[in-house]
Amino acid sequence: MGDPTARATPANWLGWRDAFCEMLVATRGATISTRDSYFRDLTDFFAYANDHALLMEQVDHHHISGYLAALTQRGMRPSTLARRRSSLAQWFKFLISERVVAENPVLLVRAPKRAGRLPKLLSRKEITTLIAAAQSDGSPEGVRQYALMEMLYASGMRVSELVGLTLHHLQRDPKKPKKLQPYFIITGKGGKDRLVPMHAAALKALTKYLTLRDHFLPKNSESHYLFPDRVRGGKILPLTRQKFGQMLKQLCEESGIDPARCSPHTLRHSFATHLLEGGADLRVIQELLGHADIATTQIYTHVAGKRLEKVVNTHHPLAGKNRR
Repeated sequence: MGDPTARATPANWLGWRDAFCEMLVATRGATISTRDSYFRDLTDFFAYANDHALLMEQVDHHHISGYLAALTQRGMRPSTLARRRSSLAQWFKFLISERVVAENPVLLVRAPKRAGRLPKLLSRKEITTLIAAAQSDGSPEGVRQYALMEMLYASGMRVSELVGLTLHHLQRDPKKPKKLQPYFIITGKGGKDRLVPMHAAALKALTKYLTLRDHFLPKNSESHYLFPDRVRGGKILPLTRQKFGQMLKQLCEESGIDPARCSPHTLRHSFATHLLEGGADLRVIQELLGHADIATTQIYTHVAGKRLEKVVNTHHPLAGKNRR
């Protein structure tokens, strides 16, 4: 990780920051990606502190507010501001535990209000159209995309979890080693393991892909990634979420669906909403999505509720214009 503040920031603060980031991994089970996010957030705040000649021991809530205001002027979204504030709150909490500072100035700063935007969704018909379009392509790339589409919509996995799957995640039937079990056990956010079920169509698509997987590997080479895609520095790397996102938008374009409405996360939102509309329990959806807090899952009650309200208002004989 690069460190643009190393020259201007006192070495002891850089040491505390590094200790904090390593603590996140060692004692809280944070992923490397999460650790790097905290590192970048703190590095940015250090740059602000240096520009304003602030000593870390003297930072108060006015300075934190000023920093967040500066981020707002830079065009950062409320969700990003909230994350930056959370990173600083955790940082000062750590410094208090290490008796470096006495107070947490972030606690006196109100969290930026998050926008209440509802997630974008695709209808069941649109999902069916996309999957059918992917299935119609018999090339190795088409077979791979079909497997990815089926697996993502069948499970609601995050795209990073999907492209990060390895051959070790494949569960085999002890009595029939060639037969895949209808589930994965993956490690999601916070280092927590969860079971991800797969329906028959997704398993069939994955099984067909596995017969063509060698197409994506250099000759006479091996990789533990389920979806290998490229070589960099002599190493075989998996398909990236960005590339899958581009593939999905292209598929939407070819299927007559606005690409602006299509992203891997759209499939995850659609999975959850369609389950809820079909009568699935909210707690079950929370478990499938890997949400730590049920409040995160409850947004789908608003989405499904609005869609069901529209159906009632449109088709109920005593609703609105239908009432005589």
